Amino acid sequence: MSDQPKDQPLSDAPASFAKEQLKAFIERIERLEEEKKAIADDIKDVFAEAKGTGFDPKALKEILKIRRQDADQRAEHDAIVDLYLQALGMIG
Repeated sequence: MSDQPKDQPLSDAPASFAKEQLKAFIERIERLEEEKKAIADDIKDVFAEAKGTGFDPKALKEILKIRRQDADQRAEHDAIVDLYLQALGMIG
């Protein structure tokens, strides 16, 4: 016995499945986008709270950026920046 509805021809089954699958993907993405926005709002609130207690949000963002980097890549980047600053006479 087939799971195919009687009013739907067999040839429409793959199209119907694809349509339902597409709809499911879109709905999942929409839910994730809503969650992402909620998390972004939470992060914004934490930055505002930190600023309210005297911390500099730009500095916090820089620290977060640094913490995400690989230690070796960060050391290489810092060495290059120091070299450039020396070349410009900005550091001894």
